[in-house]
Order: sequence, then structure tokens, then C-alpha cells
Amino acid sequence: MDIWDKLYNEARKVQNGRIISPFIEAGSVAAAILTKSSNIYVGVCIDTASTLGMCAERNAIANMITNGEHLIDKVVAVTPDGSVGSPCGACREYMIQLSKNSGNIEILTDLETKQTVNLKELIPDWWGYSRYEE
Repeated sequence: MDIWDKLYNEARKVQNGRIISPFIEAGSVAAAILTKSSNIYVGVCIDTASTLGMCAERNAIANMITNGEHLIDKVVAVTPDGSVGSPCGACREYMIQLSKNSGNIEILTDLETKQTVNLKELIPDWWGYSRYEE
């Protein structure tokens, strides 16, 4: 099994879309990230009636940061139908702010062909690169 299949399977293990309360649903989207230290962290989306929810990718990143890491190598996001999808704009921004090399984070865009894209391709003219030069 290659790393993309492993990440996909780890995300699917936690996906489990469910209703938490009349105000919160969780798990329709799941994500798995591989850190530069080869650790895997997962997360699910949390959708709330007050829009204070969290995407699966940011949930996985929060789990990673809670465990003392901040450098991501690979990301897989699994949509409700089981296919993989690209992170939303907020998640892209969140990831790129983690490190000056975050543009090299590899994101799976097609599970079958193992097609990927680097984060810097999704945010080609990111506003914050100059801050790393300071």
C-alpha cells in the first residue's frame, strides 16, 4: 500500500458523518495529513448552525499542532461520496502560513491516478512570502 492509500484509509476511518446535536453535524468530510516527521494526523469537518465550525483539514492541523508538530508533507481530503477533493481557500491559507516551505505541501487530487498538486500551485501569488524574508 502506498502512502496516499494509507492516508486515504486513515481519513475514511474517522469520516462517519453524524449528527451531534440539532446545531452540529460532523464527519461528512475527513482529512489526513502526513507530517515531515512521518506522523499521520486526522480530522473531520464540524459544521455548526452558527458558522463557527471547522473544516476537516484544519481539524487535522489542530491535532498536529496539539501534538507538537507544524510541518506538513502531504494532505488528503475525502468528500462525502468517498472521492478526494482539494482544500477550500481558508484551509489553503491556514496551511501556507505554517512555514516558509508550506508551498511544497503535496495535495492528492485523484486517488486512482495518484495525481497531486503542490499548495503553491493553488495559491500562486500568496501575499505573505515577504514576511519570511524579514
